[in-house]
Amino acid sequence: MNKLITIFILFISFAASAQYQAETYCNPINIDYTYMIYDSHKDKSYRSGADPAVVEFKGEYYMFVTRSLGYWHSSDLQNWHFITPQRWYFQGCNAPAAHNYKDSVLYVTGDPSGQMSLLYSDDPKKGDWKIVPAILSGLQDPDFFIDDDDKAYIFWGSSNTFPIRGKRLQKNHRFIAEEETTELFGLHGDIHGWERFGENHTDTVIPGYMEGAWLTKHKGTYYMMYAAPGTEFNVYADGVYTASDPMGPYTYQPHNPVVYKPGGFMNGAGHGSVVQATTGSYWHFGSVSVSINERWERRLCMHPLYYDEDGLMYSNTRFGDYPHYAPHAKENAGMFRGWMLLSYGKPVSSSTEKDKANIIDENVKTFWLSETNSGGEWLTIDLERPMDINALQVNFHDYQSNMYGRYSDLRHRYTIEASLDGVHWEVLVDKSNSYQDRPNDYVELRTAHNARYVRYTNIEVPTPYLAISDFRVFGNGNGKRPSKVENFQVNRYKDRRDAFITWSAVKGAQGYNICWGIAPDKLYNSWMIYGKNEHLMKSLDVDKSYFFSVEAFNENGVSKQIKAIKIN
Repeated sequence: MNKLITIFILFISFAASAQYQAETYCNPINIDYTYMIYDSHKDKSYRSGADPAVVEFKGEYYMFVTRSLGYWHSSDLQNWHFITPQRWYFQGCNAPAAHNYKDSVLYVTGDPSGQMSLLYSDDPKKGDWKIVPAILSGLQDPDFFIDDDDKAYIFWGSSNTFPIRGKRLQKNHRFIAEEETTELFGLHGDIHGWERFGENHTDTVIPGYMEGAWLTKHKGTYYMMYAAPGTEFNVYADGVYTASDPMGPYTYQPHNPVVYKPGGFMNGAGHGSVVQATTGSYWHFGSVSVSINERWERRLCMHPLYYDEDGLMYSNTRFGDYPHYAPHAKENAGMFRGWMLLSYGKPVSSSTEKDKANIIDENVKTFWLSETNSGGEWLTIDLERPMDINALQVNFHDYQSNMYGRYSDLRHRYTIEASLDGVHWEVLVDKSNSYQDRPNDYVELRTAHNARYVRYTNIEVPTPYLAISDFRVFGNGNGKRPSKVENFQVNRYKDRRDAFITWSAVKGAQGYNICWGIAPDKLYNSWMIYGKNEHLMKSLDVDKSYFFSVEAFNENGVSKQIKAIKIN
């Protein structure tokens, strides 16, 4: 009898575990990224995910990603599973586009050759794709769009010279393009500071690149999204123009860029797509720069997207690489969960002492490289006092991996333990029997765990070397939040695209969020700053006045934002 009760309890426990769904997600998106093959002749091995085209089809979601040799499927926009299609583009799609036609056919385009053949399927889970021969030749970064009236269009552009262009298509079995090409709009880096090339928009020689057109229709208005100024930079972002017709004329939206994530751990958010969840919320999926092994080394991110009462499209990237509520959280979807970063700048001990501080520096471009990779390697973070731990993220790095394409047997196996005294340990995460490939593994705990020490122990990684860029711990420090920032000043330069921002350092603060926008109630953009109390911002539009505010944060929480100040 007791044995039957024990079995029943175990069964109930297993069922509850199987049904558990994390309420949060954390950027970068935690999927099994493909190792690139299209430039393998350079002898550079790296994973990458970029230019995501995410679309809802029959109540579920599909994500098409540059050169991935397939695509991903999800039922909730949170958990993704890779599909190897029966028929697909050779070497995978490049800067793909996807369009759901009346929930009957899913279209995808993005032929790496530039010959814009169009794939379509009524069963993308199966991956049996049929082909419409090339619509156009010699173009990159396409966007295929069918309007509510069944009129079809294709848009394209990837250049630091040419604008976004478009053509109407004949809506028939071939989607033959009409002769006339319409130039929609180009970059104006002399007016829009955020369109300037380089890290932090500092390159004054090379013009910015415009690419990644993506058309969205909302309440009768067409929002043409585009990316600038370059995918390898922290300031890669998506902006938008609006029109009353798909072919224009288009007008630059007063609030731009729309999705911008230049500071913090993971930088960039450009060349993305917009999808509406079945629950009603809108989401933007974009590209995040890693650029260690190769400048095209990237990851994916997702941020909530909104339309305000004036019809302005905007996003919220504040604390954009901290845990946020997942799309299934309904009214809370996309909101910052409030779990702070507990591990930043804390003492570290490890089985390999060299570069151990790189795992807590909030810089994806630095990493810890273990001297061995036989199992048992470890890292321990001392939070310096007991704190409530809610989630953890391990970001693995590819160091001389010598891997190309997709592999079916990759997995990351490890444990994470916690302790109050550094002597007695309790397991928080047990992936000793995991068969999942998770290079950016994010784990939410079911309940908060109070501890001072957190220890990662390696069992197996799929790469020749064990390397980790950051081991991040989230939760609540249960201490004092920073006080309100004082002496905040914004001095706009003669070049009105630039502003120098200063404030008095706040005792006990880890960092700051500078928030700005075109009105006091439209501070839609933010820039996360660690360890400094000044910043040169080069992303302003010449012809606009702005409102600026700032807040301080640490492991205990966030200060009040100061009242926004107007800068003409």
